Amino acid sequence: MPNKINISDDIIKELIKSADNVRKNAYAPYSHFKVGAALYAAKDEDNFDIITGCNVENASYPAGNCAERTAVFKALSEGYNSFKAIAILGGYAEKMIQYNASNNQSDTSDASEKYISPCGICRQVLREFVTPNDFYVIMARSDNDYIVITLEELMPMSFGPDNLN
Repeated sequence: MPNKINISDDIIKELIKSADNVRKNAYAPYSHFKVGAALYAAKDEDNFDIITGCNVENASYPAGNCAERTAVFKALSEGYNSFKAIAILGGYAEKMIQYNASNNQSDTSDASEKYISPCGICRQVLREFVTPNDFYVIMARSDNDYIVITLEELMPMSFGPDNLN
């Protein structure tokens, strides 16, 4: 897939692999649907790091948290204030993508058939901290099978902090 963003293909692949790795830590005993997110974040405009998050369910369903919000809240709590992209990868626990380091490829034979998109609450949380047309959402099934769209494309006519100025 052509890269339409100003983040290298290597960084995109690293974000996807990071999301896949953290997904293994998801706590999903009820849905068994594990999601990982990797946020490309910086404390200043030049030095970006990857901050990860996974979904955490709770017996009282509203008390859980999505992977995307976990990554954002974790980044904010660690002093990151600039976000460029987020990679999201998810699926049922028994169908998790197995990364094969020996041939540097992902086995997608049991991958989710659909790309995982942020829920409405996660979209709104992301919107709070980014410029929608300059923030990229990478929805992946593997590091070789993904789509990239802006948050603005994912959430047109959004309401954010600039509406309150």
